[in-house]
Amino acid sequence: MSAWHDPDRTVVDAFLVKSQFRPGSVPTYRWFLRTFEDVARRHPAVDRQMLEAWLKEMARRWRMSTLLNQVCIVDRFLDHLAEIGLIADNPIVALRRRYNVKHSKPIWRALASSNPDEEVAALRQPAPFGSVLGDFMRDHVALMHSRGYQYETQGHWILRFDRFLQANPELAGSSLETMLACWKAAKPTRNHAAECQKLGRLLTKARHRLDPGIPPKRFDARPEREVAREHRRPHIFSPSDVRNMLNVARSYPSPNAPLRPMVLYTMVLLAYCAGLRRSELARLDLGDVDFQSGTITIRQTKFYKTRLLPLTGSVLAELRAYIDARQRAGAPQNPESGLFWHGHFNDRYTPRSVSTMITDVMRRAGFKAPTGRTGPRVHDLRHSMVVNRILQWYRAGVNPQDKLHFLSTYMGHRDINSTLVYITVTQDLLQEASERFRAVGARCLTMEARP
Repeated sequence: MSAWHDPDRTVVDAFLVKSQFRPGSVPTYRWFLRTFEDVARRHPAVDRQMLEAWLKEMARRWRMSTLLNQVCIVDRFLDHLAEIGLIADNPIVALRRRYNVKHSKPIWRALASSNPDEEVAALRQPAPFGSVLGDFMRDHVALMHSRGYQYETQGHWILRFDRFLQANPELAGSSLETMLACWKAAKPTRNHAAECQKLGRLLTKARHRLDPGIPPKRFDARPEREVAREHRRPHIFSPSDVRNMLNVARSYPSPNAPLRPMVLYTMVLLAYCAGLRRSELARLDLGDVDFQSGTITIRQTKFYKTRLLPLTGSVLAELRAYIDARQRAGAPQNPESGLFWHGHFNDRYTPRSVSTMITDVMRRAGFKAPTGRTGPRVHDLRHSMVVNRILQWYRAGVNPQDKLHFLSTYMGHRDINSTLVYITVTQDLLQEASERFRAVGARCLTMEARP
């Protein structure tokens, strides 16, 4: 008996219409899903065994690397089948829940291997907060969230420490200091040592909060200082550098996605002119742009802040040109749709894809090596915006100190100290500051003391 109840064979076509894929991709996707449908009709249920049978059949026609790059369409199709009630659950999602795996592709790769049982079992990850300190750390993270902190980085430290404790149950009766010392010894790098120090500090404070009788412990600050000394200095792009990147983005080769050059051009423009983070670019909605007031709205970003940013007339003109091109490309026009849209899956770009594409523009513009992580980062555009804005203030005769709190608000920082981190002292900035001191403050050094 087949579990596939689609006698008219309409489900695949309905899914393709709903997803609004690019017209050129639809025939390939239809063929791909029809082969999946044919295998499903021969099985009593759409389950793991059925998926393994389909993968084996497809492996005879496609290279495995190509096949694994295409399974995302089947994953979305399985979600659609669960949504319309044709199947009870997406079996890939069920396996991810069972083995605590974040992404689907490792599950597909394991199912396509010669020994699926062993490969899937090897993916199993420890359950979050399953260690001897799990309840204590879970409560601490929940408390920080309730106080309004996103606590993402610290949460990652805590989960890594939790997995380490689960993998070393012999530490269950040890003190917190001993556990932290063992975790530090497990990976002898400076970054890990600094992470252990910071985690130890926050867990000690959390323990002291619960029991004031436990004295707080002083930690060695040297590992953090050593990491800070090795931290890569940001690359400050000059306005001419940014114009070069914009020219490269506008001519970006993308025959299968004609809108992409305009997408990249506008991303680089907003990353520099508005100082947006890559996640803020990815989360922008079409309705966040208000041409009447000349602003864009950045919603619920770092520190749970929402801010309204005014834009110059030239930036608004480029943004309007992009939105017109976006409409001509057939992008959805509802206000909740992603501002930076691509037609491949009729969806918005992710923060990771934003970073990958802008990094490629930097490589093509000659600012970054063809391979590797050395050279400028996407976030350096945000640093460059701050430094060049202060340079403009100096050259206009404006005292930057009087304007820093405005700049801090525009950048979405929690306080002015976060903005000061972005002020990289370049040669131009040092020269302008020295000139201002010569014109305004140097005479104070030569004034005779009055009686």
